[in-house]
Amino acid sequence: MNDALVIAGKSYQSRLLVGTGKYKDFTETRAAIDASGAQIVTVAIRRTNIGQVANEPSLLDYLPPEEFTYLPNTAGCYSADDAVRTLRLARELLDGHKLVKLEVLGDPKTLYPNVIETLAAAKTLVKEGFDVMVYTSDDPIIAKQLEDIGCCAVMPLASLIGSGMGILNPWNLQIIIENANIPVLVDAGVGCAADAAIAMELGCEGVLMNTAIAAAQNPVLMAGAMKKAIEAGRESYLAGRMPKKLYSASPSSPTTGLISGNG
Repeated sequence: MNDALVIAGKSYQSRLLVGTGKYKDFTETRAAIDASGAQIVTVAIRRTNIGQVANEPSLLDYLPPEEFTYLPNTAGCYSADDAVRTLRLARELLDGHKLVKLEVLGDPKTLYPNVIETLAAAKTLVKEGFDVMVYTSDDPIIAKQLEDIGCCAVMPLASLIGSGMGILNPWNLQIIIENANIPVLVDAGVGCAADAAIAMELGCEGVLMNTAIAAAQNPVLMAGAMKKAIEAGRESYLAGRMPKKLYSASPSSPTTGLISGNG
């Protein structure tokens, strides 16, 4: 079955997108990403060296762009202007790279998105030819506005960044998914493999995560678990689950035509 994830016209076999931060070193980063099977890796331009700091180890040496699709992000940006400048720099460092992840934060404690600044930045970036995947709240109205602006994917949070609390509002996510004509991926809040599977069973096109893997006691083992969870959740969604009911009012086996002992 060819069930590819399509982002900005390009197909990917893996629906798990992973971050590259918070590992003990680049060697562990590479090992975890290999175990995850991810093809798209996101990198915080303000925190990770991809060539902007000379004479220091570069992520590019461990995760060559020929092997992975880079997704530069604007982690640490609190205004539209900062986010736009950061992604312009990323485009220069990565030789005209267009696919980016936009996130504009509103609060340094919760890292909750500032949707007003996010909308402003998205408009500018789309006009400048970027393919924008955008981190946002789980507000269905904002998600639709970001799609209308021209973003290539919307990524509502499951819960706060780095919280590991899982999906706190599946109902809003379902509304976003049902009304979207672009991929919807859960971004932020996943803590374990079960959370990832639930996101996929809701109908999300993929899941982006970093802390859930990097902060695990065994990041490489967790990365493999997440890979399996994404695949199982997707297959479960495609298969179509049985309806929920309090008890089985109708037996699963027919009651007619049963063998009788009455002769």
